[in-house]
Amino acid sequence: MTRRGFRQMLFAMALLGCSGGTAGPAKADGLPVVSVDAGPTGIGTADEALRFVTVPAGSDTVLARVAQRGGRIEASRLLRGSFTIPAVAYDGSASGLSADGRTLVLIAPRSSFPRARTALTVLDAPRLRTRRVIRLRGDFSFDALSPDGARLYLIQYVAPKDPTRYLVREYDLRSGRLLPHPVVDPTEPDEDMRGSPITRAPSPDGRWAYTLYDGAGGTPFVHALDTAAGAARCIDLHLLARRDVAAARLSVSADGARVSVVDGDGPAAVIDAATFRVSAPFAPIWR
Repeated sequence: MTRRGFRQMLFAMALLGCSGGTAGPAKADGLPVVSVDAGPTGIGTADEALRFVTVPAGSDTVLARVAQRGGRIEASRLLRGSFTIPAVAYDGSASGLSADGRTLVLIAPRSSFPRARTALTVLDAPRLRTRRVIRLRGDFSFDALSPDGARLYLIQYVAPKDPTRYLVREYDLRSGRLLPHPVVDPTEPDEDMRGSPITRAPSPDGRWAYTLYDGAGGTPFVHALDTAAGAARCIDLHLLARRDVAAARLSVSADGARVSVVDGDGPAAVIDAATFRVSAPFAPIWR
């Protein structure tokens, strides 16, 4: 890319930062579809002061840190290769930035499913400098990052013709290796997880990643991933067994104690974050 082209790209990114728009068609960001891309809208810091966004630049990538208010570009860098901010659900929920704001993970966009290899790049977020590029055999998408940026979680697709079959895998960023055993719910270690990710919400401290799955025609569930401990629970939503959750979203209380599944009619189920018990939402009685 020429210097003039780079400046034009940064100008376009500044407009994106102001408007929150997208930059037109793009390949997928790691999910097993080719129509969801979180790169142009990006991922924000915990204080919502800054956003990290990516825009394709030919076969390379422009990464920028943009001020939420006003859209001013704080810093930018041209990365070799094609990478994007990961989306972790079909509603475009973005992830990839550690809660401490120091580590950013990007993923190579896919053009088909399945793919034989997956590439991710790990960056020092304040300096926008690459720490390492991870290349894995097999088809993976990004799932989550621990608050300190030491643990990376991936979705591994294990059925070439069925993207609803997957494993959750942990990658140790300190040692640079994919751990051999998948992350499973200890109460249901032999149960296969199936479904498509509908939406995602983190806990206020960034430790827990809550993802609503449609259950692949069965019972919807919330996958609660403790990114600091490498542990998970699958919370079946029997209250919603006959409901369409495609348009639902998750809402986590300010103290992190409750996770609500919300649809067009309001809260549909409430999860106690300490016990993982599911209850119907409280309905006030007006007199």
